Amino acid sequence: MTKPSWLRVIGISGALAVLAGAFGAHGLTGKAAEWARTGSSYQLLHLAVALALLLTLENKPAARLPILLFLVGGWIFAGTLYAMALGAPRWLGTVTPIGGVTLVIGWLVLARRAPQL
Repeated sequence: MTKPSWLRVIGISGALAVLAGAFGAHGLTGKAAEWARTGSSYQLLHLAVALALLLTLENKPAARLPILLFLVGGWIFAGTLYAMALGAPRWLGTVTPIGGVTLVIGWLVLARRAPQL
């Protein structure tokens, strides 16, 4: 993907994460609000890291996989929490850890590839 394409994806994902966090803080209560806020904070954190990697290491092929893992992991982790906050079945929560594991793998890949960066 090109830098502008990555930036579009990160920008749209960031906007959705902020909206989800705001909705969780002001439009939801109880467990649904917690799910929206948790998803938003994890997604925003990993979007910030992906953006930093993209802007500082854009010409380094070794940075691409961690960026992708942070984006996909964030979408799975936060997306399942957002869906449950909006009324999706709670069994969807069994998918949430897949996103979390993907985020952890992103960090481990980043650590492993550090010498190449």
